[in-house]
Amino acid sequence: MASVVLSEAEKLYIVHGVQEDLRVDGRGCEDYRCAEVETDIVSNTSGSARVKLGHTDILVGVKAEMGTPKLEKPDEGYLEFFVDCSANATPEFEGRGGEELGTEIANTFYRVFSSENCIDLKSLCINPREHCWVLYVDVLLLECGGNLFDAISLAVKAALFNTKIPKVRVLEIEEGSKEIELSDDPYDCIRLNVDEVPCIVTLSKIGYRHVVDATLQEEACSLASLLISVTSKGALTCMKKVGRGSLDPESIFEMMETGKRVGKSLHTSLQKVLDEEESLGTTRQKVGFLG
Repeated sequence: MASVVLSEAEKLYIVHGVQEDLRVDGRGCEDYRCAEVETDIVSNTSGSARVKLGHTDILVGVKAEMGTPKLEKPDEGYLEFFVDCSANATPEFEGRGGEELGTEIANTFYRVFSSENCIDLKSLCINPREHCWVLYVDVLLLECGGNLFDAISLAVKAALFNTKIPKVRVLEIEEGSKEIELSDDPYDCIRLNVDEVPCIVTLSKIGYRHVVDATLQEEACSLASLLISVTSKGALTCMKKVGRGSLDPESIFEMMETGKRVGKSLHTSLQKVLDEEESLGTTRQKVGFLG
């Protein structure tokens, strides 16, 4: 993961500020940076979104392709995650530097999306045991400026909200075989219900306190962080500790409570932006991928 080197004096300055609930950029411990969200920006995808959170820039594209249901879940579709850490994002990603982080992010999202009600996977089934929709979620890290997991989770939820899957008719033809007919009307499509899709809130322990949405400089002062995935109703679906430092039980409890509280308002803000973009329809001005 991208990192910065700070002097001991710089670290002390950041740590002392956090103890007083005042961060270097003027935020309080529970404040996020301003996030920019734009959907429907990559033309050859079923859904897409770009999220800029401070200096962190994430692009997510979702492609719906027909596949075969998994043996253990014959009446469900499924999601596949791919993460590309662009070498332009940070020099540390050059060569194979980004592969390990890409795998860690993908595995985290498999865990987050493994909870029962996250997405109605049964609605992605076309024909039990034969055909289903597979959603390929491609995550591209364009720039790393701290708090990667939260920014990616916002972009993934926005891209899934934007995803349009063509409606399908299964036609019975002779000898019991079936033929699949896809609707070519772009408005005749299935939309995903993302109400239960969680967002990740990363809480970084700095000194005796914890902050949300840490910058790279703040991450350099934190020895341990807690990643928690929270639904729009404030329910905690999974949790993961990162970093080499330890967290005591009391800190973990406090971080969980903060994460649930902050996560609910994060969902509300994101949904408001998504609904606004949706209401503008084709009239909205698109900045686009290269904007």
